[in-house]
Amino acid sequence: MGIVGDICRRITALTPAQIDEIEANTNILEMVADLAHARVTVYAEAKEEHFLVIVAQAKPNTSVFQYKPNLLGTTVSATEEPLIWRTLFSGECISGQREWALGMEALSMITYPLSDPQGNVIAVVSFEFSPEESAEGAHQVVIDTAYLLLTTYNRIGPVGDVYRPLSAQEGIIIVDERGQIVFANAAASSLYKVFGLGKIVGRRVYDRQINIRLAQKAANTHQPQEAELEIGNIVLAQRAIPIVKGNQTLRTIIIVADITAIKKKEKELLIKSAVIQEIHHRVKNNLQTIASLLRLQSRRTKSPEVKEALRESVNRILSISVVHEFLSQQDAEYIDVSEVAKNILDLVIQNMLEPDFNIQTVFNGQAIILPSDAAVSLALVINELIQNSIEHGFIGRREGVIGVDMTILKAEYVIEIWDNGIGLPQDFGQKKSTSLGLQIIRTLIENDLGGKFRLYSEGGTHACIAVPRTKEEG
Repeated sequence: MGIVGDICRRITALTPAQIDEIEANTNILEMVADLAHARVTVYAEAKEEHFLVIVAQAKPNTSVFQYKPNLLGTTVSATEEPLIWRTLFSGECISGQREWALGMEALSMITYPLSDPQGNVIAVVSFEFSPEESAEGAHQVVIDTAYLLLTTYNRIGPVGDVYRPLSAQEGIIIVDERGQIVFANAAASSLYKVFGLGKIVGRRVYDRQINIRLAQKAANTHQPQEAELEIGNIVLAQRAIPIVKGNQTLRTIIIVADITAIKKKEKELLIKSAVIQEIHHRVKNNLQTIASLLRLQSRRTKSPEVKEALRESVNRILSISVVHEFLSQQDAEYIDVSEVAKNILDLVIQNMLEPDFNIQTVFNGQAIILPSDAAVSLALVINELIQNSIEHGFIGRREGVIGVDMTILKAEYVIEIWDNGIGLPQDFGQKKSTSLGLQIIRTLIENDLGGKFRLYSEGGTHACIAVPRTKEEG
């Protein structure tokens, strides 16, 4: 049960069926408030005699209210809300005014009954709006339509995105049962002036110049409709919501918005994304070409030291190409580092492992999503550590295990690369080491990623990387 139902259950004497009815009616209260340009409040009779309780309320996005709102669950005496009390017991629609504070401009107010299927008045809905709105004769049509939508909504299907709240920029058109436009707000009128129609109120939606086919479809099928329509260089988003009672469409609400700029921006972003993906693809290909050239150079040299240096360089280049390969296959500039680590693990083993060496790999990783620049740095680090493990961790052995563990903690990501090899030398000092690989690792982790790095022996060699999480990632 939602907030509305909970309030009704605690403070009113309504039956469960009547509470369900009110809940169903108030599911789209925000859209109703936006349509009416009014604050909408639903009252029910409280258990305490001569008192009312506010069970639901919505303020419009389409107009500004400077008045202090009531609080859900608040009880008010019948003498404070005479129009509400009269409607609750007479079932009549009543118009009037209310003054929130001494000296403050009074609001126009219209109250309507909410009834259960048996015709019993179980609540009252009030629409409060500025006197300027009420001065426009057509505003009564809008209020009546909003009330009809509120009271028939639960009989025309489940809630959907088509009932989302409105914005002040959206055009609103109301069509009667004969297909004639009886109301169009300023946004709708301005929009159709672009198409050469000076006035659309009084026209029929079936007219060739109007041709709002979505309204016809909604009225005929008794179901809400939504579509985009391209007219020349303009793209319109249209929603058509029928108000159905019995088997008859009483009115149809059409909401229309010019989304040309949005569509143009989306197209530009798609093009930009495609270009970026193509760049990553070309970078990956170029890196692989460089790696191939270094392999050729390695085959021609007779120096074991040069061969080893070239092989390490090839692996470093290929580890970066792995990141660009991922970026070339997706839209976002973010990478799942666990997937990169798996690929690098396979890549290094394939390039460096002796044919007669039996290696087993273990991967335990949570998905760590990082920006591409951080992913490149981590890819290089992971590559260096796996290379070191294969090169130095299993001297004198013909088999071994290499593992990668990735853990997400509250403040940091922890990545551990380990093996079950011979471990670190007795006199090993991480800070004193002149190894190029370790210098690269320290620089990338401490300077680029702002993290920490440590090596230790425990049944083999363990390399532990801790990278702080940003607020956005946390």
